[in-house]
Amino acid sequence: VQLQASGGGLVQAGGSLRLSCAASGRTFSTYAMGWFRQAPGKEREFVAAITGSGGSTWYADSVKGRFTISRDNAKNVGYLQMNSLKSEDTAVYYCAAKSGSIFTVYGFSRYYNYWGQGTQVTVSS
Repeated sequence: VQLQASGGGLVQAGGSLRLSCAASGRTFSTYAMGWFRQAPGKEREFVAAITGSGGSTWYADSVKGRFTISRDNAKNVGYLQMNSLKSEDTAVYYCAAKSGSIFTVYGFSRYYNYWGQGTQVTVSS
């Protein structure tokens, strides 16, 4: 599966953005999806994940209550709605897909098979 992330940009603190992750292929629903981010000089970190059916979601503590992950399998698109953005949310955001279960590995980037190219999110304070 090929992934294309979009929707990043420059936003003021407290604002919102919605990232999209468009997937190729007809088996999108069989892949769990995750969002990760990487700030300059820092390691890539987990943001959120969702199962293939959309029935289960997970979030990093730093974004819980502010970000929402979702997906539309009919359109082969995943989303990350980001509200109440903070300057520390500034990073390149990547979407990723993993075949099979993610219940025990959703937070670990090395278990994801496919990656999008990343989209820059910059939050000004």
